[in-house]
Amino acid sequence: MANSFLDKIRNYISSNGLLEDGTKVIVGVSGGADSTALLLILLRLGYRVHAVHCNFHLRGSESDRDQQFVTDLCNRLGVELEICQYNTQQYASDHGISIEMAARELRYADFERIMHKCGASAVCIAHHRDDSVETILLNLIRGTGIKGLTGIKPRNGHIIRPLLCVSRQDIENWLNEIGQPYVTDSTNLETDYTRNKIRNQLLPLMRSINPDADNAVNDTAKHLQQTYAIYSKAIKSATDRIVTISGGITTISIPELNKEADTGAVLFEILSPMGFNSTQIEDIVASLSSQPGARFISATHQLIKERDFLTVSPIDDSSFKPLTINLEPDTSSALPDGSVLTVATAHAGTPISRLQSTATFDADLVKGPITIRPWQEGDWFIPFGMKGRKLVSDYLTDCKVSALERQKQLVATCRNDIIWVMGRRSDNRYRVTDKTETQLILSLS
Repeated sequence: MANSFLDKIRNYISSNGLLEDGTKVIVGVSGGADSTALLLILLRLGYRVHAVHCNFHLRGSESDRDQQFVTDLCNRLGVELEICQYNTQQYASDHGISIEMAARELRYADFERIMHKCGASAVCIAHHRDDSVETILLNLIRGTGIKGLTGIKPRNGHIIRPLLCVSRQDIENWLNEIGQPYVTDSTNLETDYTRNKIRNQLLPLMRSINPDADNAVNDTAKHLQQTYAIYSKAIKSATDRIVTISGGITTISIPELNKEADTGAVLFEILSPMGFNSTQIEDIVASLSSQPGARFISATHQLIKERDFLTVSPIDDSSFKPLTINLEPDTSSALPDGSVLTVATAHAGTPISRLQSTATFDADLVKGPITIRPWQEGDWFIPFGMKGRKLVSDYLTDCKVSALERQKQLVATCRNDIIWVMGRRSDNRYRVTDKTETQLILSLS
């Protein structure tokens, strides 16, 4: 069995173009059956190996036991070993992520660092066929697109997985045959985690129905990989037709989207990387024929339904705090939105700019300082040329200002009166008249 087992892995590495003969590789070694086998297999296949053991200090004495086992194993094999120590719980707390995600980020960052330091060509990870099956089932249970059902890939950049062609049982049988011990992580036997429930409860049940269930799932994943290759090209073509990105804002044309064979599938592939889930995307599809203004929020982005398009932008956690500006002529002030407000004065009779980015007032009526802030519900002003009040919200609606731009709209106030809906229209009460002696000019750039 030993030779056929090694030949199967050798052929898998070759047929997938994973590694060149004799190259130097980094191997993550936890001390468990899978990584212990990977270390020995790569040595027997003639690769130069640099081992890395990550001690996450999550299992008390077991973590120390695993480290000592790997140290003894590498000393016996004459393999160079680097041990990485982590305070995983602290890292997870500091970054607001799960323990599992923290461990993943820590180890892969060090794998990459050590690979470059050692001049290795790849990082080899001991994922096997059962891991891929578990991942497919996990994604199916959680809900995913086609990509999530294609299984673990043999290569992801520098990360190489040479054992995907063999099962966990194959690996343990080979280790037993050559008399190589390994350690067992007690948490693998627990059922607290979803993956362990799949491993210890769901998969045994599936195998009782079909003893070849693992291969059946893997074969389906291979077919889906082929399907996904075609599907992803179609999605990219659709995305190129309907999506534009400018200034960090993604705009999706609704008329063009509606021409696609399945609007939901296209939106899922565009929006799911931005954190929108399947239920939200169904609601977004349902909103396409509704009135503008619907708003959807993921953990990282917001989507707003406009008349003929959807706008998606990152959520900005930094709110615009009111900014006080002294009206000193020939001065400029940077605003938090990146624009610059310039203050100037001019003699009476100077021609008044018609640009919306410039507002001109009677300097005797606008006594500084002024305050720049976002508009609020209930705000009103008297638009230039009119006599009656108008709510800022109604004014923006009349101007067909998009929901996204409405959120960014600033106003300039003086003694609590709105004197300028900035970049749009000034207030009639503070206009220049034939009695004006000095003009106050505010300009945005």
